[in-house]
Amino acid sequence: MEEWGWAALRLGAVWLALLFALVVLPSALGISLGISEAYVRLLVKTLEWATLGSQKGAPKPRPERPRSPAANGIIERLQPAAGPAPGPAGFRLCHVCHFCRRGLEAIVQDEVTQSFSSQQLLSWNLLTRTNLRFRYVSLRLSLLWGLGVLLRYGLLLPLRFTLACIGITSMVVGTVLVGQLPSSRVKSYLSEVVHLTSCRILVRAVSGSVRYHNRENRPQRGGICVANHTSPIDAIILTNDGCYAMVGQVHGGLMGLIQRATVKACPHVWFERSEMRDRHLVTKRLREHVADKSKLPILIFPEGTCINNTSVMMFKKGSFEIGGTIHPVAIKYDPHFGDAFWNSSKHSILSYLLRVLTSWALVCNVWYLPPMLREEGEDAVQFANRVKSAIARRGGLTELPWDGGLKRARVKDSYREEQQKNYSKVLVRNGSVEGPSAGAEAD
Repeated sequence: MEEWGWAALRLGAVWLALLFALVVLPSALGISLGISEAYVRLLVKTLEWATLGSQKGAPKPRPERPRSPAANGIIERLQPAAGPAPGPAGFRLCHVCHFCRRGLEAIVQDEVTQSFSSQQLLSWNLLTRTNLRFRYVSLRLSLLWGLGVLLRYGLLLPLRFTLACIGITSMVVGTVLVGQLPSSRVKSYLSEVVHLTSCRILVRAVSGSVRYHNRENRPQRGGICVANHTSPIDAIILTNDGCYAMVGQVHGGLMGLIQRATVKACPHVWFERSEMRDRHLVTKRLREHVADKSKLPILIFPEGTCINNTSVMMFKKGSFEIGGTIHPVAIKYDPHFGDAFWNSSKHSILSYLLRVLTSWALVCNVWYLPPMLREEGEDAVQFANRVKSAIARRGGLTELPWDGGLKRARVKDSYREEQQKNYSKVLVRNGSVEGPSAGAEAD
């Protein structure tokens, strides 16, 4: 037994030595050995081969029906092939059936619900076999899928779990130690070193391959960085290229442990979503932070919740009432290598991280957009919508007017009243309901 114990210790020592030599030390120095890039290139070729193999003999997909324009403000959905529509003949009972059917379609399939569910792929990425079309395609693909399972759970998961533990431990311990120092330039410098090093290790832990575009537009000190939100890993992806003072909701568990540790070394702002008085305090602290041009730029996700990497929802106006320069950032993940979306209402942070650690890789693009200032006569809502539009265009995301709070809360009465008004306008415009002029002619 002692020989087996010593052999396990020696194997563990060799394992840790290789990780420190090939991953941790290059990450601390900001050096890439090109291992992740070569791994992603191999994945691309493998998935392309799997896609071609899965398409052989598969039935041709049916062409999608054209989607109806959302000019009326009604939630976009598939246009029905045929059906009665309001006409100039006045109101008829079939009109009620028509709008009831359209309402049920809006409930079953709408933009809001789709934004809170995982993005659907058109081709198989060898990560799951729950889709009926991918239960069995060929023997070679089935063997490749089985080999992928062994690779992801037998080799990549232990490797990534070890790196994640090293990265989280270095962040927690490093920030706690740095937090004991008095406020000075040395403390700020050491805090940035700890954050950068830890986040670079964590990016390696998920086999991250990130391309940063237009780096000349990176957020500057004293500014506010706003970005679309898909996952808690967004903050790690951005910190991998520069440090930020983060703003976000207080969490419990592992996330809460990291928040409590990092705030000791860096002026992050964590708040309780349900406490209104706390929000006023947050706004005050953010204004003081922006006024000091020597402090790190603030990182804010104005959507307030994670969206599934296909769209951008309403930006809360509070982030745009603070003042200062806004630095928009667009983040877009490649879903073929893994699902980066975190549905916090269904999955805990640990189950989400397990799914990420057992995916192929985390591949994404980050675009730094030119800084934006609030124009004269523009209120905070208009400014937020302008920034949101710029991020959506650059990231190739769908721009939606809905509040991300619908992920957890009930629909506000004002939203229902707005849809009722749109419904009545459609009826009046199409002659289903007689207006004042029609009633006068009848008299």
